[in-house]
Amino acid sequence: MIGTISVTKFNNYVKNIFNAEELLHNVKIVGEVFGVSIAKSSTYFTLKDEESSLPCICFYPDIMQTVKEGDSVVVTGSPNFYTKQGRFNFVVSKIEPYGQGILYQRFLELKDKLLKEGIFDEAHKKPIPKSIKRIGVVTSKDGAVIQDIKNVTWRRNPAVDIVLYNTKVQGIGAEEEIKAGIDFFSEYDDVDVVVVARGGGSLEDLAAYNTEIVARATYNCKKPIISAVGHETDFTIIDFASDLRAPTPSAAAELLTPDTQSNKALLKKDLSRLSRLLENYIADKTVEFQGNKNIILDLFETKIKNYKQKLDKLTLTLSSKLNAFVIDAKYALEIKLAKLNKLNPLDILRLGYAKIEQSGKAVTSANSIDEKADILISFADGQVVTKFKERK
Repeated sequence: MIGTISVTKFNNYVKNIFNAEELLHNVKIVGEVFGVSIAKSSTYFTLKDEESSLPCICFYPDIMQTVKEGDSVVVTGSPNFYTKQGRFNFVVSKIEPYGQGILYQRFLELKDKLLKEGIFDEAHKKPIPKSIKRIGVVTSKDGAVIQDIKNVTWRRNPAVDIVLYNTKVQGIGAEEEIKAGIDFFSEYDDVDVVVVARGGGSLEDLAAYNTEIVARATYNCKKPIISAVGHETDFTIIDFASDLRAPTPSAAAELLTPDTQSNKALLKKDLSRLSRLLENYIADKTVEFQGNKNIILDLFETKIKNYKQKLDKLTLTLSSKLNAFVIDAKYALEIKLAKLNKLNPLDILRLGYAKIEQSGKAVTSANSIDEKADILISFADGQVVTKFKERK
């Protein structure tokens, strides 16, 4: 029975095997570069072929400057087993180009094919609605992407609804599920726009979004589609087929949801500016009104003064004419009164004449006097009643 050994002893044993094997030193390996990650002075990446992958590390930043995702390269180096963590890496000391990678070559070929068919033409792209109430999202329910979209959307506008169609984002069958999600929302009337999203990754990780089946489903979708796949520097076939590309899933959420807080602040600012403009306008109009009022009052005062002067002049003229008329009328009246006085019976009576009446009738003849009735004699200063005595 073999005795037990510690983890450290076992890891050192494995490390010594690698170090002792001369054939494993300065080995040249061909593969495609994926998952490049830089940490301080070290660069980590995976070297892949169609069936396997090899974790690599390079401590020379200069030789990694021209290397990018999907490159087919020849790396020279040696295997290393890090005993403290029990981790295997291939330590790269040299990198040489080997031609374009297979996945990238397929990407270019599909892109060229769909481009010639007009799948990417701007004329086919649908406009994104300005007012959005519900967003359909095609992605995994377990990833951070859907949470990022929810957080950004609801922080900016809590009134927007989000409908999730859960799919794989990589691996076998992912492209069929993504197509099914796009087809579902294409016929789903309760969403205004569709977002196809996933986080960043290598060209191999994003392979489902570089397929013809997903590109054609995107092209045929009846709803506007925004692609939000990978990081800002990642481009996939769906980015060209979609109606709009967002650099990240969070950016897609920002594009579709206006910030209500910012809108409130802008509205408050606009209202404040409008209030100031209104106050200034009212102040200007008040000054203008006061000026016009003073002008009008001055005009009225001038008019009234002119009319008063004319009225005074007319009054004076009328008064003069009226006085002259009264004087003339008085004079004419005096003349008529003088004529009337001459005809006044009282004046005649004052000359010694008298008026004789009997039974209320004037006696104009001695023969008409009734001998039995009283006789009334009127003088200028009184009357006398007498009796008939004798007719002569």
